[in-house]
Amino acid sequence: MKLHPALLVLLAAVSMALGQDRPTVTAQPNTVYVSADGKFEANPDTAVVQFNISAQKNKSSEAYERASQAAEQVREILRSNGIDPKEAQISAFSIQPVYDYSNAKQKLIAYRVNADVTLKLKDFTKVAPIAQQFSDMDVTGNQSVNYTLEEIDVAKTKAVEDAYRRARLSAAAIAKAGGRNLGDLSYASVDTFENLRMLPMGDRIQPMAAMKAAPAPTEEFTPQTVNVTAHVNAVFNLK
Repeated sequence: MKLHPALLVLLAAVSMALGQDRPTVTAQPNTVYVSADGKFEANPDTAVVQFNISAQKNKSSEAYERASQAAEQVREILRSNGIDPKEAQISAFSIQPVYDYSNAKQKLIAYRVNADVTLKLKDFTKVAPIAQQFSDMDVTGNQSVNYTLEEIDVAKTKAVEDAYRRARLSAAAIAKAGGRNLGDLSYASVDTFENLRMLPMGDRIQPMAAMKAAPAPTEEFTPQTVNVTAHVNAVFNLK
């Protein structure tokens, strides 16, 4: 198949740009090599509620006891919303001394217990009431609600299908321009890219005990979709 010189230059430039991170394919007679990108937008399936418990007291035992009471409050909140406390995960736990550096010599004045907690929810209707109850606790802070996609395989498949469709359309156009017919797929490679950064639904939630009558910040909004993209390299036979 004879291609226009401008098209040959374009294909050469693309091959050079992709040569470092794409598989090298040796062109065979009566074949056409194409690349294409595809994407699929999927709704998130998991809400991630994150916050930390922080308790400070004069003695380490007192700080630990206060943090333990707060943890029990968290467990009660989960149970009241029909969630097994085991669903919550602690990613960090620490007991640290607190010093006063105002004088030349540091002085131990207290102990602080910190624990980072993560809760994943599939039922988005539970996000607002749980987040509100957590924010009303006097020893919780840095609370955030984010959305992500954990069941990613279906979205990957859809993105690959879209990339392949685009690749075949491009190959068919090239074959037609050269007076040929497109044949069967001879070779293909696939790369998928998951945009799975946590997708926040607004700012970090602050205590709102005086605003319980107002709608929660996340109410009636739709979580942002997650984009999954795929890149397909394909070789088709020409008839």
